Amino acid sequence: MHLPISKRLLACAEYIRPGDAVADVGCDHGYLGIHLLTNGIAKKVFASDINAGPLQAARCNSEKYGVADRMTFHLSDGVANVPRDFDALVCAGMGGDTMVSILESAPWLKCNRYRLVLQCQSKTPLLRRYLSENGWHIKEETVLKDGRFLYTVIEVIWDPDAPRLTVGQWYISPALLKNDCPETAEYVLRILEGLRLAVSHRDDPEKKQALEELEKVL
Repeated sequence: MHLPISKRLLACAEYIRPGDAVADVGCDHGYLGIHLLTNGIAKKVFASDINAGPLQAARCNSEKYGVADRMTFHLSDGVANVPRDFDALVCAGMGGDTMVSILESAPWLKCNRYRLVLQCQSKTPLLRRYLSENGWHIKEETVLKDGRFLYTVIEVIWDPDAPRLTVGQWYISPALLKNDCPETAEYVLRILEGLRLAVSHRDDPEKKQALEELEKVL
C-alpha cells in the first residue's frame, strides 16, 4: 500500500537512526512515523499534535498501515504531554518561531540524550540564531527541493561549548555549506538574492551585516 509521504518528511527520516524511539511533534497525518515503522527504522513513535483532528487522522492511518501497536498518540502543545523516553525529536512543517517556542517550553531537552530533527518552513535564520545562542549545535543541514520550494532539514545536538554562529551563519550555516547535495548552491544563491533585495529596499542592519559577511566568505 503506497504511503503518500512528502520529500520533506523523507528527508527528516534520513536523520533517524535504526532503533530510535521518535517523538513526532506536530505529526499531522502521521505519515512520518508510519514510514519509520513500516521500514524498520524506528522502534517506537510518539505522535503528537496540538489539534485533535490531525491526531485522530494519524491514529486512523496507523491502523490502516498496520503500525498502531508501535505508535502512541498525544494531544499536546509542543512536547508538554509527550513521554520523555525518546531519542530523536522531529518537528516538521512549522515556522522557526513555533519551534523556538516549543524548545523554550522544554528546558529538559538540553542534554546529550536527545537529538533534534527540524524541518523549518519559515524564519529559519531566527531558528538557527536561537539554537546557537542557547547551547545547541547544528551538526548537519540538508537542502531539498519539494515542488518549486527549497527547504532545509537540520540535525541538532546539545553542545554548549560549540562556537556560536555569526550573523551571516544565521542565514547560511557552516553545516549547510559542507553539504554537497545538488540543491545547496541554489539555496545559497536564493538567500543572497533575498538579502540583497531586502537591503536595497529598507535599512536593515542585521541583513546588511549578514550580506556583507556572506559575500566575503562566498
